[in-house]
Amino acid sequence: MIRNFIDLADAGPDGLRAMLADADSRKRMRAGWPKGKPDVDRPLDGHVLAMIFEKNSTRTRVSFDMAMRQLGGTTIVMDAGSMQLGRGESIADTARVLSRYVDAIMIRTDDHAKVEALAEFSTVPVINGLTDQSHPCQIMADMLTVMERRGNLEGSRWAWLGDGNNVLHSIIEAGSLLGFDVTAACPEGYDPDPAVVATAKERAGNHPFVLTRDAELAVTGADVVLTDTWVSMGQAHAEAKMAAMAPYQVTETLMAQANGDGLFLHCLPAHRGEEVVDAVIDGPRSAIWDEAENRLHAQKAVLLWCFGKI
Repeated sequence: MIRNFIDLADAGPDGLRAMLADADSRKRMRAGWPKGKPDVDRPLDGHVLAMIFEKNSTRTRVSFDMAMRQLGGTTIVMDAGSMQLGRGESIADTARVLSRYVDAIMIRTDDHAKVEALAEFSTVPVINGLTDQSHPCQIMADMLTVMERRGNLEGSRWAWLGDGNNVLHSIIEAGSLLGFDVTAACPEGYDPDPAVVATAKERAGNHPFVLTRDAELAVTGADVVLTDTWVSMGQAHAEAKMAAMAPYQVTETLMAQANGDGLFLHCLPAHRGEEVVDAVIDGPRSAIWDEAENRLHAQKAVLLWCFGKI
């Protein structure tokens, strides 16, 4: 069986817990090491990861590249504009060809169906580096960050403010798989995908997802407060959306409603002064730099899981 990591449910609760434990262990083991020094066991020695970018990237590009280097492997980085994929070659044919050259494929794109098609026709593992539907690799890093700060995920309370986007979809999925509560405050017309919510509610048991229009209600008592940019790459109608999102800005006053040790997370890049104020993102509750670093450690665990080494 090929292990694709398209959404968090592909690994299931046990797989996710094993990945998070491995990420934490490898991170601790490397404390004080040069970034380019491979892990002692070099578990992916000789393996090559192809990375396809149809969207701009900083954290996904660097974290996956460094993840493979630290695991002993190498990468090939491609953008659609310089590939035949950008000139009309099908996803299916691209998958068939790349599978003959490399050991795994990571793609960062818009349409979720592209990742699913790539996985359908590939004979090597496919990893979702981001789509408009979900962002599972980001949420792996978020969960690792919360574990480091709180010790556990189960029973924690997460509050989301703003757009019902791909990042929220993966948070909802994560909560339903690993037993933490998720409440999202979204303006009317910007709710998460009902299908994602329905699937999570069927799975969640005692940890259902809650949707509200009240930002303060969502944040009150939360252990983790999260947001994202209000206008994503390529989105239109920015002015109307910005106006709708304004009441959901993460301010010091709003963060004061969270638990005393509540964390602030943001997947970055941030639009300071829009979805979050400087005093919060640079404040004592912010864990965004640990979160950003943890993209690397989480990506390593995703890769190892895909190769059957976790």
